[in-house]
Amino acid sequence: MATATLTGFSVMSLLSLGYLSWDLMGPNQVENEPDQFFDGRSPVQQPPHIIFIMTDDQGFNDIGYHSSDISTPVLDKLAAGGVRLENYYVQPICTPSRSQLITGRYQIHTGLQHSIIRPRQPNCLPFDQVTLPQRLQQLGYSTHMVGKWHLGFYKKECLPTRRGFDTYLGSLTGSMNYYTYESCDGPKICGFDLYEGESVAWRHRGKYSTHLYTQRVRKILASHDPLSQPLFIFLSFQAVHTPLQCPQEYIYPFNEVENDARRKYAAMVSTVDEAVRNITLALRKYGYYKNSVLIFSTDNGGQPLSGGSNWPLRGRKGTYWEGGVRGLGFVHSPLLRKKRRVSKALVHITDWYPTLVGLAGGNESLTEGVDGYNVWEAISEGKESPRYEILHNIDPLYNHMRTGSLQRGFGIWNTTIQASIRSGDWKLLTGDPGYGDWIPPPILPGYPRDYWYLERHIKPRKSVWLFNISGDPYERFDLSEQRPDVVKELLARLVYYNRTAVPVRYPTEDPQADPQLNGGAWGPWMGDEEDKNLDTLFQKQNTEWGRKLKILKNRSLFKNLNTRMMSNII
Repeated sequence: MATATLTGFSVMSLLSLGYLSWDLMGPNQVENEPDQFFDGRSPVQQPPHIIFIMTDDQGFNDIGYHSSDISTPVLDKLAAGGVRLENYYVQPICTPSRSQLITGRYQIHTGLQHSIIRPRQPNCLPFDQVTLPQRLQQLGYSTHMVGKWHLGFYKKECLPTRRGFDTYLGSLTGSMNYYTYESCDGPKICGFDLYEGESVAWRHRGKYSTHLYTQRVRKILASHDPLSQPLFIFLSFQAVHTPLQCPQEYIYPFNEVENDARRKYAAMVSTVDEAVRNITLALRKYGYYKNSVLIFSTDNGGQPLSGGSNWPLRGRKGTYWEGGVRGLGFVHSPLLRKKRRVSKALVHITDWYPTLVGLAGGNESLTEGVDGYNVWEAISEGKESPRYEILHNIDPLYNHMRTGSLQRGFGIWNTTIQASIRSGDWKLLTGDPGYGDWIPPPILPGYPRDYWYLERHIKPRKSVWLFNISGDPYERFDLSEQRPDVVKELLARLVYYNRTAVPVRYPTEDPQADPQLNGGAWGPWMGDEEDKNLDTLFQKQNTEWGRKLKILKNRSLFKNLNTRMMSNII
């Protein structure tokens, strides 16, 4: 059997050197923890325990089964023993992915179409959205979140414990120091960012966040009775987002990696791999494993400038190229009917909401109106996915492409607007999709300087791209000029979706959010009285939205195109 290599060392050689151990892998390991545990009790018939693990900024090429220089033996083993998702999509940045997971709704239906929620913005996940943990609570689950929230916190009603989680330990902003938990939003606007429940968790300062979060999950598993109540844990790691920080002992196995950023990045990935192993062992030890579903997902593409890699996909984090939106993902569970396989079923991050509600015993009325599909049969049994189409996004506030126009969009769509959609085999992008190079792995010491000009996308600027994404997953062959018929149909689909969009929620930053006005920590700063006029503010900031997004005037043409599209004839 082939042994995965780790920059010149095999996993087995590292085990023999003591760098890795299948039985004892790190400071968050329970001493003498067995690989399997069964206490003799017969499991009752109840909904499965659900463990959803999300990593931050882990690229397509940043896992062992895709990479030659990143070693993830545990993740590889879990994926190999479950179902590996190779046609799985997320969003290009943090807040949108988390919002779509928690609500099952596209960004255009929550007002979070544009960028992320900044720490000083009076904004959060809309209160009219019933969240996934709230639905699971209704179905009898004990719900817990550990890790990065990044869905707003300007008032207490925005906090995880007010949005469906019984307990919470983690950070509210988008990034922070892994040890001090200091988070900055511009020069001199810095504060402590770690919460336990609704209180600032000063006492945990100095603990490496990946270890801290893993210890908290294990504590939850140890203190809960798996036979009395189903459990839902959302573990949202800070890793492997910048800053690149890691205990030194995890870096030693990667000393052969010459690029400094990639070396530290690989070490951070290995801490996640260790953490997932220890959580899986805890599931076995405390009697959860046989009735559990473990889902692993990244939140968006990797950032090559910070050690990540999406090779051979095009683009990076923050873009609508495949490198920004095609995610790593797998499901590991004894409940899977057909295990040990690679699935090409089309799956989107919004699909977890109805899928998990369905697994929990909820009926379809609990997921009415969401944009996701229940894809459990596609994952577990290998059936065809019920999903045919993905709206990646429509962002009317993103920098408008100067070369775009309504005319270039055949009078159907204004191609200055950043938008992207996949339907069947086809993917369309309009406006500015973001940085579109193919970026090789950051291996050489001088990266990115030495690699930056190897494959520059030097072509006249455009505002429309079309790819057969099934046959050309690396997006090297633009077919927009050869297939104007497909372009028109997909533009019509954008119009269809845009008719259902709500105004963008992207308020100006509030100086009252400064952590120095809150005892040195980030946290809620606004009360109900101050919040009353926010909806009016959102509406005012979007008064020109309708003018910028000119809709299709020829209703009969739209109806014809839409009907053809829905019948899958492209």
